Amino acid sequence: MSFLRSTRAALIALACCATSALAELPTIYFERIQPLGVAAGSSTEVTIIGREVEDVPSLHFDHPGFSAELVKPKQFRITVSKEVPEGTYDVRLVGRFGVSNPRQFAVSHGLTDVTEKEPNQTAAEAQVVALNVAINGTSDANAQDVFRFAAKRGMRISLDCQAMRLESLLDATLIVTGPGGQILASNGDYHGRDPFIDFLVPADGEYDVIVHDLSYRGGHPYRLLITDRPHVENIFPRAVQPGQAVEFVALGRNLKSGKFAPASEGEPPLEEFRFTYTPPSDPATIGGYTFLEHPTDHSVLPTAATCTLSGLQFRVPVEGGALHPVNVVVAATPPSVEVEPNNDREQPQPIKLPAVISGRFDAPRDADWFEFETDEAGPYFFDVYSERIAGRADPYLVVVDENGNTVQELDDFGHRMNAFDGHLRDPAGSINLQGKKKYRVLVQDRYGRGGPRYQYVFAVRRPEPDFFIAAIHSQNPGPAGTNIWRGGTASLDLVIHQRDGFNGEIVVTAEDLPPGVHAAPVSVTNNNRGTIVLWADEDAPEFIGPIRLKAVGRQTPESAPVEREVRIYTRVWGLGGDGSSRPSRDLVIGVLDRAPYSLKIVPERITVEAGKKAELKLVATRLWPEFNGKITAIPLQFPGNFKVGTVEVPEGVSEIPLSIEVQENSRPGNYTLVFNGQAQVPYSKDPQGGSKQNTLVTMPCLPVTLSVTEKAK
Repeated sequence: MSFLRSTRAALIALACCATSALAELPTIYFERIQPLGVAAGSSTEVTIIGREVEDVPSLHFDHPGFSAELVKPKQFRITVSKEVPEGTYDVRLVGRFGVSNPRQFAVSHGLTDVTEKEPNQTAAEAQVVALNVAINGTSDANAQDVFRFAAKRGMRISLDCQAMRLESLLDATLIVTGPGGQILASNGDYHGRDPFIDFLVPADGEYDVIVHDLSYRGGHPYRLLITDRPHVENIFPRAVQPGQAVEFVALGRNLKSGKFAPASEGEPPLEEFRFTYTPPSDPATIGGYTFLEHPTDHSVLPTAATCTLSGLQFRVPVEGGALHPVNVVVAATPPSVEVEPNNDREQPQPIKLPAVISGRFDAPRDADWFEFETDEAGPYFFDVYSERIAGRADPYLVVVDENGNTVQELDDFGHRMNAFDGHLRDPAGSINLQGKKKYRVLVQDRYGRGGPRYQYVFAVRRPEPDFFIAAIHSQNPGPAGTNIWRGGTASLDLVIHQRDGFNGEIVVTAEDLPPGVHAAPVSVTNNNRGTIVLWADEDAPEFIGPIRLKAVGRQTPESAPVEREVRIYTRVWGLGGDGSSRPSRDLVIGVLDRAPYSLKIVPERITVEAGKKAELKLVATRLWPEFNGKITAIPLQFPGNFKVGTVEVPEGVSEIPLSIEVQENSRPGNYTLVFNGQAQVPYSKDPQGGSKQNTLVTMPCLPVTLSVTEKAK
């Protein structure tokens, strides 16, 4: 598996390089930042690496406690206020071509930053460091990095190599050797692809930590923590209600309680720490997700797994400050916990619906059985959260009837669409059950694993139609910022997970738009895809900053509205159609130079009967005097009930008729449709007006909303 991951990482790197050959207007691509973090209350000089970064004069952060000063091209001094909480933050480049994709930057408390110093490839050259440090290093080709620290017998040291979690392509291996050079511990994959070692010091002395890439590739940054600070592995239970205090048991290292949980085979026992935590009382926390550190430690590649999680992340309040925040599910239903023994079908745990239950697979091959009675016939909705809360299990769920017959099994679910990867190992889905009958449910790890890391939350309920919605940049196949050329447009893909049978209309609007920037409301009816288009006036002022997207859905026109945040995601790496995406706190947009052309459909809203055609016009405005060529318009993610082919606006022509056929079986409702424009435009990025070459420019048109009515009888 490690070899396959290493090969995939190499392909990702090649794919990222290949995107530079795409013939589009220039866009800033932020590949990496070195070092990957800094302690709060201090400064560090960083180097930026990417494409179109030669004249980047400033950086943009998602927290006001950061500032950056340009030292020289591609090098900045970043200063972080001591008030900035420990965690990870997005940094973006800002330059002539707008704002870039984000990269993560770590902020630590209670750790001293250390810069790796070469040579340190052998034990004889080992770099001596103290405890409680964050080492900012870079992998060596065909070699390793060696660090030496002194420790006393009985100390418990956490060795945490952060690379993939901070968007480095390093596939690290971590080794600890004793004073005689003997290997005492090693690890490859613990937090996703990043290694972690829980090291109990056997005797007073000096110990070496060795870091290298699995395939010994060089040039990839990492941040290595060597610390005896408290480190939390997980907590129990994993489900809470807004405003309701919960008593938790945390398991971890150096928690200073003196109480230990039973040890897993081959691992030191985890310490127990009990505490009470009250989640925010705002009911709006249901349906949202907030984090302190970007949730990227649950898979060997970054994913959008948390796109269907109503939850939050917090730190355990242990003395000294706990490393590694924890995720919990925030539920409207009062949660309960799994009670053993329930590992036999004939001895299930009785539950009442609706139910939200925190469970765990305590030992290998643990099987958890639950029993409930239905009140009426119809669909019942099941969810198991594990990957979404950074659990390690790959659970599956089986429902059986009173006679022991299997009704249905549920396994992995979630959308994987282009850059967006929300597919995950958690089971979820709907099962039709009879009324006034008893059913039993099995929840088990697919591979029979167990232990403190194998936790889950199991939920079952009658239909509560709802939805999760996310947005991700759509115009560039690789990581990219959202930039609008004046007079032009930019678009974002909308990805919708309908929950509990939701199939109504969702209207997405943009808020906090700067002067001169606009977005028409987008209507998505009974679909998991949509597109929102932003456009800027020809005289819009330059702008770099965040905006908000909001979604309001109704199951029927008479239903109460459901308002949800549109969660923002970004592509991390580009590997063909393979998603590698993760959440971002903000949707940051840029407004820059004038666009070469724009497209719009008139009228922007029209009513059409199912089975008929919407007769419209496609209008082109050419904004660059040197461009008078043809523009091709391609339907962008049209639902299947609308038929239209690719159309062209010929050279020198400003408008053409456009017909969209609405199929007879189309469901009445509002549908927002978008075309993608493409044209070969003469362009040179030389500001002095160098030789211009034809460049493919993709520009989405302004949207049109079709209000479909029933076919006349």
